Amino acid sequence: MDAATSGRPLRRDAERNRRRTLHAAEELFARHGLDVTLDDVARHAGLGVGTVYRRFANKEELIEALFEEKVAALAGLAERAAAAPDPGAALIDFLTEACTRHALDHGLREISLSNRYAPARIAVVKERLVPAIRTLVARAQSAGALRADFTAEDVPVVLLMVGAAADFGQQADPQAWRRYLVLLLDGLPVTRRCATALPRPSLTEEELAAATARFSPPRR
Repeated sequence: MDAATSGRPLRRDAERNRRRTLHAAEELFARHGLDVTLDDVARHAGLGVGTVYRRFANKEELIEALFEEKVAALAGLAERAAAAPDPGAALIDFLTEACTRHALDHGLREISLSNRYAPARIAVVKERLVPAIRTLVARAQSAGALRADFTAEDVPVVLLMVGAAADFGQQADPQAWRRYLVLLLDGLPVTRRCATALPRPSLTEEELAAATARFSPPRR
């Protein structure tokens, strides 16, 4: 545990290095996921490996320091939505924001949807999400705003689908996932008087071919 998490104040240069480390890790984790090493982080931060290891004994400590707040923000988002006056709009708003955060941050997607990296404090925060999401879904269905066969367990799969679309279209159009998010969310309400305007055009035949050539599905 570093001084920042133990309550002891860091020297100015030590705090500066800690912030550089966290900023570098945030960029790398968002772009490449959690398989990034501490050596990679040190190199990206322009710091010596020993400096990074003095602040964080291992990658799990770094992940916890970086993602606890992000996961807590998702939990808070779900809890506020679960208390919002319009249950149907609240669910759609939550899914839109949660999918956006996951599409833009590969590391957040992994930490939220997998137990591969689950430091203790993050695991506790993740437990807050489940009851809030169940409440969101139940309220929307009771209000007649959500199809009856949608379940709270569908939510992480929806996040995963949008994240996969973001990965797939990254080279052709980094914002292409927004189109598929709208297509997906428009299928959730029981009725829709008119379809939501799609925020992005479909990929061209050439872009789709290029994306397919570059895309490598995760290894099992």
